[in-house]
Amino acid sequence: MERTRETKTQELVRRLKYNKSAVFGLVIIIILILCAILANYIAPNSPTPSPPELFKALKPGFWSEDGVEGMPLGADGLGRCVLSRILYGARVSLTAGFVAVGIAMILGIAFGTVAGYYGGWVDALVMRIVDIMFAFPALLLAIVIVTVLGQGLEKAMVAIGIVYTPQMARIIRSSVLYIKEMEYIEVQKAIGSSDWRIIFRHVLPNSIAPVIVYGTLMLATAILDCAALGFLGLGAQPPTPEWGAMLSRSYSYIMSGAWWAATFPGLAILFSVIGLNLLGDGLRDILDPRLKT
Repeated sequence: MERTRETKTQELVRRLKYNKSAVFGLVIIIILILCAILANYIAPNSPTPSPPELFKALKPGFWSEDGVEGMPLGADGLGRCVLSRILYGARVSLTAGFVAVGIAMILGIAFGTVAGYYGGWVDALVMRIVDIMFAFPALLLAIVIVTVLGQGLEKAMVAIGIVYTPQMARIIRSSVLYIKEMEYIEVQKAIGSSDWRIIFRHVLPNSIAPVIVYGTLMLATAILDCAALGFLGLGAQPPTPEWGAMLSRSYSYIMSGAWWAATFPGLAILFSVIGLNLLGDGLRDILDPRLKT
């Protein structure tokens, strides 16, 4: 059994190795995660100095002779190091994305599995609720939920997790509907296995591949939506170094020539979304049995 497991793992690694776009996306994500973990050691300054060093406000970085020492990417409107805030912001933004997707996966898998396995009125009820939630644009629904729950990063993560639950529920439901008709499921029912044993031992393990792929792609959108809520002032609150909030407080400086205050946080969001999308597409190609040769 262990030998089979090792062979499957080696096959996945081999297929990933030959998917250059997926490897590139994985490298980007690993770099961002390392930046988040090692922010205390590699950030040149504190992300929230107290008191603020206003005499450094909007100073340029290494590309200018007027650049302030110790701030390679320049300073923002309150004299804080842009690079340090981006590094610490990686912790906030990545954590927000992972937590939001985690909430969506837990709720979506629960509702989608129950709806797909039991069918009937349970399936009809869950899917009608899903259809109602799909009727609203995702970001608009997240704004409504945050407005009800209150401002803050934690509320934003919960809101995005709730908004993404219907998508995950539909993904897992479609897999469950297919798997529950397989012969080995019928055998389990014939020998008297309980529904919960069948679900947790046979249905869910064989339904997890599309969840992993879609969860990776969803993570990119979750980070983007967290940044959008932060940009609107509904997510992370000052002085938390979150990429969307950094953009919200710096985009007005572009017209005055201090382009770096908004450009570099925007690039951090851009690269994280690109990396996760490339990795998600690669995982889809690797885990889809129809694409295996």
